[in-house]
Amino acid sequence: ACPRCHLKERCSPSDYRRIRRWEHEHVLEVMQRRLDRKPDAMTIRRSTVEHVFGTLKHWMGATHFLTRTLGRVSTEMSLQVLAYN
Repeated sequence: ACPRCHLKERCSPSDYRRIRRWEHEHVLEVMQRRLDRKPDAMTIRRSTVEHVFGTLKHWMGATHFLTRTLGRVSTEMSLQVLAYN
């Protein structure tokens, strides 16, 4: 389509165009479509879930995880949530 397009000079002045995508880009697109269908979902999430993370960060000084690996980070998060509850 591009070689015959009358807008090619404005769109892509070079002979070729390289497009790079992250290997998980489709996940972001699916999530964006979900948000587009239900725009209030993010507002609800902000009011019910996000404040907990802010509280953990502020009250408990949990600005970042102190451990590495998914299992250990999961344990650390579980302890913080347990203390919060």
